[in-house]
Amino acid sequence: MAALTDPIADMLTRIRNAALAKHLDVDVHVSKLHMEICKILHREGYVRGYQLINRGRTIRIRLRYDEHREPVIRGLKRVSKPGRRVYAGKRDIPRVLGGLGVAIMSTSQGIMTDREARRKGIGGEVIGQVW
Repeated sequence: MAALTDPIADMLTRIRNAALAKHLDVDVHVSKLHMEICKILHREGYVRGYQLINRGRTIRIRLRYDEHREPVIRGLKRVSKPGRRVYAGKRDIPRVLGGLGVAIMSTSQGIMTDREARRKGIGGEVIGQVW
């Protein structure tokens, strides 16, 4: 198996594909960054939950669907990539779908949503967007 050059893109792609295929859950490799992204997705209501499995080497993410069995995650996009990093100052933090979606940001104070970064008045790297 080839080494992953962008594990975050891999994680987001796995979640996107599992949601489109209407799977109940999806497994991704564990890392501190992946755990923080899972916390944000859970806190914002995009996933039902997540847990460590396989002796702490894998995160199982439980996907969330609406009453019509449509995925709550309508879109998931990697913004900052290894070949092209995208940073936003505190005044340039993007709004996803006019505030209906969430931008996930890596700041000097940790991984947080665009709303939290705006409230704290800090910028950072825009990891991805969820809507």
